[in-house]
Formats: sequence, structure tokens, C-alpha cells
Amino acid sequence: MEDWEAAFDGGFGDVTRARLSAEEFLTTLARSVAPTTPEYRDDILLVVSELAANAIQYAPGPLRLVMRKTFDGVHVTFSDTSTTPPEPRPFHPGNGTGGGIGWYLIHTLCDQVSVVVRDDGKDVHAFLPW
Repeated sequence: MEDWEAAFDGGFGDVTRARLSAEEFLTTLARSVAPTTPEYRDDILLVVSELAANAIQYAPGPLRLVMRKTFDGVHVTFSDTSTTPPEPRPFHPGNGTGGGIGWYLIHTLCDQVSVVVRDDGKDVHAFLPW
């Protein structure tokens, strides 16, 4: 299966568009290779949504999503225009500010996460089981 790629302008609706694009990739992938467990599909969609939301919040401008099947999973790459690597933020449930859990969630669901900073932004690589 070829790499799946989608580009976005960085608007708020792009979280939904990134998720829909990832759903299309996973539906196509499942026709040839079913996930080991149905939860893996949901985990990948949640990670894509979190990466998109973080990029829109912290990196103005265009975004790019690339997905590919690996030997035992799915490799998600989300690219944005910020050269600042993501960092965990304190999570304070109940204080009304929200946020702070996405980066922890991404690390919990993924087998591996890495960040590659470029001159014009960064790529967040997430490897998930399939």
C-alpha cells in the first residue's frame, strides 16, 4: 500500500478533516490487512486527532499528515510549522482550563513517538500497532 498523504491549511476544521482522511486510509488498509483488534483503529484516529489539534493550537500555518503501513503497524507523521518540540503540560482536571492530556495520551497509545525538528517546522512520528 502506498503512503497516504493529506495537506491542510491549519484551520480549526482541520482536526475533523485530518481524522476523516485517516479514516479513509484505515478503511482502505483494512480491506487488505485487518487490524489485530478493533481498538487499534480507534487508537490511531485518536492520535491523529490529538496531533492535529496540538498542531493547530501551537503551530500557525499549513499541516501535513502522512500515513503508511509498516511491518506490524501504522506509521503516522504529522508535520507543522513550529520548530518547538511538544512538551508535556500539567493536567488539572476540574479547573475549567482543559488541555494538558494529549501528549501523554499520544505516548500511551503509541509504540514509539519521536520528533524531528527541521528548519521550517517539525515532524512528529508516531508508530502504532495494527
